[in-house]
This record gives sequence, structure tokens and C-alpha cells, in this order.
Amino acid sequence: MKRVITYGTFDLLHYGHINLLKRAKALGDYLIVALSTDEFNALKNKKCYFSYEKRKALLEAIRYVDLVIAETSWEQKRSDMHQFCISTFVMGDDWKGKFDFLEEEGVEVVYLPRTPEISTTRIKEDLELLKNKE
Repeated sequence: MKRVITYGTFDLLHYGHINLLKRAKALGDYLIVALSTDEFNALKNKKCYFSYEKRKALLEAIRYVDLVIAETSWEQKRSDMHQFCISTFVMGDDWKGKFDFLEEEGVEVVYLPRTPEISTTRIKEDLELLKNKE
């Protein structure tokens, strides 16, 4: 079985996220999503609209996702490759080159193009503009 893993925050889930998950799943038989916990997001200075538990429930409802695990640190990626017998590590191409070191663990590293017209950051910015117009 070819196992694929991707990592992310997946806040304000949108069709760009779904596109990424669909393309990641197409690279193997089993897709694991490592979801950043609220505590890990705080370390990254990120604030989510939805809690970890709600984001996890949303991801678990997506047919492309087979398993959701907690991402609690940057360092766990190396051990996850072995613990979950990963064949392919997938991230959006905005991270290109940042995780090539995982090839040393015998894992194929793939950077997929992002869906250009959508992002959580853009949604938050658009909502802020709407709020300020009121």
C-alpha cells in the first residue's frame, strides 16, 4: 500500500484545500493528514477561526482523507515518515524545497501547485474588508 501524507492548518476549509487533498490522494492508496494543533499554531503565531477538533472533524468527513493525526511540532515529520510507513510527502508549492530533507528518509517529496485564486489568508482579508465597509 502506498501511503501519502500532507501537513497543514486547514482553517476555513475551502475548495483549494479539497483540490490539494484530492491530488494528494491520487498519488497513493491511503492519505494521512497531519493537522496542526491549536498549540502548535500558537507557536507559529497563527490564530485559527475553528478549533483543532472542529478542523479535524471537517477533514475526517472528506472522502479523500483516510486518517487525521495531530501535528504538534516541526520536528515530528521525520519520525512520522517511519511511524506511518510513508511513501510520498505532499505539500503546496509555496513550501517548495523546504522539506527535501525527507528524501533522506526514503520518501518521495512532491510539491503540488496551489489553487491560485483562493487561500485562507485571502478569505480572511476579504472578510475584514467587508467588515470595515459596514
